[in-house]
Amino acid sequence: MTAPPETVENWTLLDGSAATMRPIRASDMELERAFVRNLSPQSKFKRFMGELKELSPEQLHAFTHPDHERESVYVVIRSSVAGEEEIAVARYMVVEPEAKSCEFAITIADAWQGKGVAGRLMRTLIRDARARGLETMHGYVLGANARMLDFVRKLGFRIEFDRDDPAVRIARLDLQARPGA
Repeated sequence: MTAPPETVENWTLLDGSAATMRPIRASDMELERAFVRNLSPQSKFKRFMGELKELSPEQLHAFTHPDHERESVYVVIRSSVAGEEEIAVARYMVVEPEAKSCEFAITIADAWQGKGVAGRLMRTLIRDARARGLETMHGYVLGANARMLDFVRKLGFRIEFDRDDPAVRIARLDLQARPGA
């Protein structure tokens, strides 16, 4: 089994609080459970493309015990007087090893959306995927999620219609192409 990525970054968030971006750990199960539980119904729907009240024990285990041969998963943990709080999670999973393709997913706590957290996380995922030698990254986005579609476009993703679901768009990035090249 491959070791998890080594990237750990200490950030100062816009409100002045400290946060750490690091690979997710098995010990993060309670942080992850609380993170998903505290998302607004709209954020849960956009991330899981359906209604979700709580992660099942199987989902929680899968989310916090990534297969490092196929996945890269980062969390952003905010430190405050009240303790630690997960404010974001981003992952990619290699879906077609022979095609060198991966699928990404990203979720930001409602209070932290639009504050630069997602961009930093996605750039880390893109860097990791390139370092792994992957050729393409894609993600599924609800067509009504204009904010997310605009976000991925700014990162260089092409937006395509999903032939299987007219409500969904596929955001696709050629990892071999370099911005500005």
